[in-house]
Amino acid sequence: MRENGKQRHYLCIDLKSFYASVECVERGLDPLTTDLVVADPERTEKTICLAVSPALKAKGVRNRCRVFEIPRSLQYIMAPPRMKLYIEYSANIYAIYLKYFSKDDIHVYSIDEAFMDVTDYLDLYGMDTKALGNKIRREIVETTGIPATCGMGTNLYLAKIALDITAKHSPDFFGELDEESFKRTLWDHRPLTDFWRIGAGTARRLHDLGITTMGQLAAYPDVDMLYKVFGVDAEILIDHAWGREPVQIKDIKAYKSKVHSTTNTQVLSAGYDFDDARIIVKEMCDSTCLELVRKDLVTESVTLVVRYEKDADGNIFRTAGTAKLAEPTNSLEIIRRDVLDVFDHVVSRNTPVRAIALNCNNVRESGEIQLNLFAHGDERDEKELSRERARQEAILEIKDKFGKNSLLKGIDLLPNATQMERNKQIGGHKSGE
Repeated sequence: MRENGKQRHYLCIDLKSFYASVECVERGLDPLTTDLVVADPERTEKTICLAVSPALKAKGVRNRCRVFEIPRSLQYIMAPPRMKLYIEYSANIYAIYLKYFSKDDIHVYSIDEAFMDVTDYLDLYGMDTKALGNKIRREIVETTGIPATCGMGTNLYLAKIALDITAKHSPDFFGELDEESFKRTLWDHRPLTDFWRIGAGTARRLHDLGITTMGQLAAYPDVDMLYKVFGVDAEILIDHAWGREPVQIKDIKAYKSKVHSTTNTQVLSAGYDFDDARIIVKEMCDSTCLELVRKDLVTESVTLVVRYEKDADGNIFRTAGTAKLAEPTNSLEIIRRDVLDVFDHVVSRNTPVRAIALNCNNVRESGEIQLNLFAHGDERDEKELSRERARQEAILEIKDKFGKNSLLKGIDLLPNATQMERNKQIGGHKSGE
């Protein structure tokens, strides 16, 4: 896209099979030739591989497969996840980006992928987009050993598509697109799910309309039908079919959501009965409220979602309920009481529970609400809430200084409790400490 007549240029850099590459580098092995998966050997064979090395992918092992899906004829290394180590590598690579660009021109899309608006840097470095991208890619490899691929485009979408569809299959690790080359080379590309933001569900609905390529989507005559099927997302689909993307990194940086929420989700290792699942909910209330206190946030309501074990026919059922709080709060006593009341009313006592989610709704900073001295009956209750907050802050201070498991509650020591193990994890996976 052009801004004030100036053509913009973007890089999208992806760290190839990032977790697997880190594990290879740590072992002194070549990430591009070593057969390795990142998965927790202490879990069952149904556990998902967090990363599969490029060499194994070339042998037909798909990314994010389950361990049992890997052909038994293949010999490979299974590396337990070390999330803290991956975060350190990612931070070191982000520091490389900062050597070349202002943070205002970088958008970190995920732990292993980032966008850069390089428009105003090409003259500074006396390079075109590919030369600059190649210089950064080489520095990543030389500094960390992690291979990287680059997508280049005249907008953020084209840079991403150049990365996902072109660069990852190119011998020089580069792909480049503008609107014209996008239409010329990718309008007939299949499947549609290769394109950013088109998942299986969207592809099915497009297929129902007779659309199986981006070219067909761009030429679709009934725009009103697209809006009927996809709502406001139809505008994004149409823009992307033409290779257009009006959003820039500065727009992403300036965006502030009007609605805020936080979610705490836990997939259980086995089906939990009613009482054991109730213990997990108590633990999740504890950890959720601690995070609210840490960030000085309060919530207006908490939604509990429970997913049950599959039934004999393979069906999956869920139940949900919302605890509407008397006023925005981060009080453990209040939130736990109201959430457990919802749990007791909506959760089946006869069906094993397999996953639990707590979603705090309409979260805001505590300073944005007005204290109501009479919300809980009298001033004495407010004093108790103040004492509770002081206790929570003291707990956080101890945990920050001595570790999350330095201070535990009795329920955390019960046989089926999970908080002690989760305290050793980052994003649900082992931190590697």
